[in-house]
Amino acid sequence: MKMIITLLLLLLFSPLAAQNFTGQAFYQSKTTVDLDNFGREGMSEDMKKQMMARMKSFLEKTYILTFSGQESVYSEEVSLEATSQGRGFGMMMASMEPGIQYKNIGQDQLIEAHEFFGKEFLIKDQLSPLDWVVTNESKVIGQYLAIKATAMKQVKPDEFNLMRRRRNSDTPKDTKKEGEEVTKDDENETSELAVVLPETVAITAWFTPQIPIGHGPGEYWGLPGLILELNIDRTTLLCSKIIMNPKNMPSIEAPTKGEVVTQDAFQEIVTKKTEELRANWRGRGGRGGRG
Repeated sequence: MKMIITLLLLLLFSPLAAQNFTGQAFYQSKTTVDLDNFGREGMSEDMKKQMMARMKSFLEKTYILTFSGQESVYSEEVSLEATSQGRGFGMMMASMEPGIQYKNIGQDQLIEAHEFFGKEFLIKDQLSPLDWVVTNESKVIGQYLAIKATAMKQVKPDEFNLMRRRRNSDTPKDTKKEGEEVTKDDENETSELAVVLPETVAITAWFTPQIPIGHGPGEYWGLPGLILELNIDRTTLLCSKIIMNPKNMPSIEAPTKGEVVTQDAFQEIVTKKTEELRANWRGRGGRGGRG
């Protein structure tokens, strides 16, 4: 198997071969959520069912990757249900996801539309490479041989979907010295810090050298073959259909609408907004509000 993989990589992955591949890949995204420890007092089973039903359109999505040579465009196939979520919860969940993502591997270029709490941004920057480690593991996905690769990714401030519950032993209440009083502010801070973002997250990708292009869903790229499956924390992206060299190939165009910012500038905006939300949460005594 190792010899077969090596031959596929050598024979198929070349600039000339990549130029001859155009098409569309359709991905089904599914994110699992653990509601058992949601909030300080937990949730009833009925509340969990209601919450999951409300979140379904955000946790289960379909995306389309249109690729041609060095360029690709990745966007969500938006349903009517997803666009009718309104303010509050819907706005918060929608702010987790970028809009159209354009990549040009040859020019090391990323152009990404992102609506964040009602304001449109256009992120223009260089592509961020991952240090992929290609393994000897393989499996078949559909009709394609897929090879496993892994990497560690730096988590960005706007990736709220990667938030995790902090262990109780890490909260300010437990760091108080013996004899010191735990104040209401300390309890609010404990509630605020109950959910945090990790610094890094493990990525597992399965790519096929049978389609020798370096593209993949979202911000992921740089492997010697199209990425067919991605596992990122609690989210799995699985390619369900591929249309190669379609007769009516959609155009690949970068988004143009929004305030132009770099990735670093956008992350500063996200961090500032997050701190503002935390301050508002603290001001309400950690009880939240209605969306």
